[in-house]
Amino acid sequence: MTENACAVRPQAATGGEPSPQTCIQVARQAAILAVAAADDAMTAVCHSRSGATARLEAVMHAAHQEAVEAERHADRTERYADDSTMPRSALLHCARQAVAQAVSAQTTAGVDTTAVDLWAQLQRKLTAAEYAEQQSARRQWEAEQEAEERAATSMDRENRDHAARNRYLAEGHVAELGWTAGHVRVMEAAESGRLYWRDGGVRQSARLGDWDGGRRISRERTQALFAARFLVVVRQNDGTRVLTPSPMGEVALELARLHPPGLHASDQAAYEARFAQVRRRHKRRDDQKAAARVLPPLEFSAWNLYRKPFTLTEQHERAEREAADRWEDEGGYCPTAKVPHPAATPSEQPPEGRSPKNMV
Repeated sequence: MTENACAVRPQAATGGEPSPQTCIQVARQAAILAVAAADDAMTAVCHSRSGATARLEAVMHAAHQEAVEAERHADRTERYADDSTMPRSALLHCARQAVAQAVSAQTTAGVDTTAVDLWAQLQRKLTAAEYAEQQSARRQWEAEQEAEERAATSMDRENRDHAARNRYLAEGHVAELGWTAGHVRVMEAAESGRLYWRDGGVRQSARLGDWDGGRRISRERTQALFAARFLVVVRQNDGTRVLTPSPMGEVALELARLHPPGLHASDQAAYEARFAQVRRRHKRRDDQKAAARVLPPLEFSAWNLYRKPFTLTEQHERAEREAADRWEDEGGYCPTAKVPHPAATPSEQPPEGRSPKNMV
């Protein structure tokens, strides 16, 4: 074989199988690469130490056998190209076999598998009609997949991506909050708008706006969450302090819900985890203990990267509200303004019991 066999770049036939000339050239190039790999294996044997000679000789013989097979398929490709009775599929099969043997020879010899680049030259080129049909099928499949995802999650792709990134954030940051399930319950009580502080006690009222009685809530956890600014106070007229989640607290609560395994099993375990985090920042033992009793804030990176996902229903409702707001901003119907109406014709007179001003 000569190196001139691969001097011409193979060309694929437009709109069908690769041309016979392309198959011949690719097969011959594959044989050249296979022989080169076998030669490299033989050179390794010549330069090897006595301890590795046996293994390298086995590699050399295996690579040589692959090279022989690659050359045989390259020769058969040339013969099939000259035979007008031979189908094009047989020609293409021989060329592909030559490439496969070349890749195997390079892999066996432990050299770069450059022969894999030859596969692309044997790929069938689609016609314009076939390509359009393929793209149409792809779009249909993507639409079906999107419909299934929406049915399962009630969210579009963008919001599903937000949810996935939020889960990733939760896995990396919930444990660092030093929370237990009890802290989550306090935050959920605050989220309901019924958590209040009065007379030194913390309770969750039975009804919104009723600041008398209700279920008792851990004062220690509430104080810790408030000190870390996960909770904010809204004072009522009667002096009752209602506790609600701060913006940082809202995000921290959502992350904790997304990754419950990140919560600590007990207050003691949470304290020990916080102690391990702060011990390097303080030299004195008392300072370490004091710092461990304080809940750390949510890292700004997590707070900044979190994006609340919205369901399709929520997006639809928000779009309706925005459309209504735009309509009023642009001079639409305003309930407090008297809208003049032209005099009604006899056929337009309202039914008895209804006045014109109630008709829009």
